[in-house]
Amino acid sequence: MADTALTAPLRSPLSHAADRLAAATRTSGGAIRLAELPFLTQINVRLDPKGAAADAVGLALGLQLPVEPNTVVHAGELTALWLGPDEWLVVGPPGGQQDVESRIRGGAGDEPVSVIDVSAQRTTLLVAGPRARDLLAHGCSLDLHPRVFGPARCAQTTLGRTQVVLVARAEPRAGFWVLVRSSFAGYLTDWLLDAASEWTA
Repeated sequence: MADTALTAPLRSPLSHAADRLAAATRTSGGAIRLAELPFLTQINVRLDPKGAAADAVGLALGLQLPVEPNTVVHAGELTALWLGPDEWLVVGPPGGQQDVESRIRGGAGDEPVSVIDVSAQRTTLLVAGPRARDLLAHGCSLDLHPRVFGPARCAQTTLGRTQVVLVARAEPRAGFWVLVRSSFAGYLTDWLLDAASEWTA
């Protein structure tokens, strides 16, 4: 029985909501796009940004860890989010946890660094389309105007009373990532679908 449990396919926190998200996207007339991006690699990194490890880890990952508050650096398949003066979240494609973690540890060498795989802690919702900012503004107290929260910005905030990491993607029309704890993902999805009814009704 234990072997069966170990080989069971992964099930995302929002697999039950995929049809509802797709229906909202379809009926919005192109105004919004909602989808889950399940199983993204998410590695929390803490180190001294002025120490030797910061540059070495950046080289190992192929991107420099951002040092400006609430900014995002993207290179290849990896994205690094600034979470604090000595804390980042490195996000990558599904299944890349071991590779990213080993690259960070190898780059840091003997320098002090904390590397924690938090991939199973959260899932990611994609909110995109011309009305994405309006939809998020229904439940987020941040000023989401592009001049303030433009591409390649991120923030730890609340959305619909749920703690999230909100990321404005750098690519044109790529929208936003909403990183939410798995245990709150269902509630937040219901909230987003309700808020989106302005465009999907």
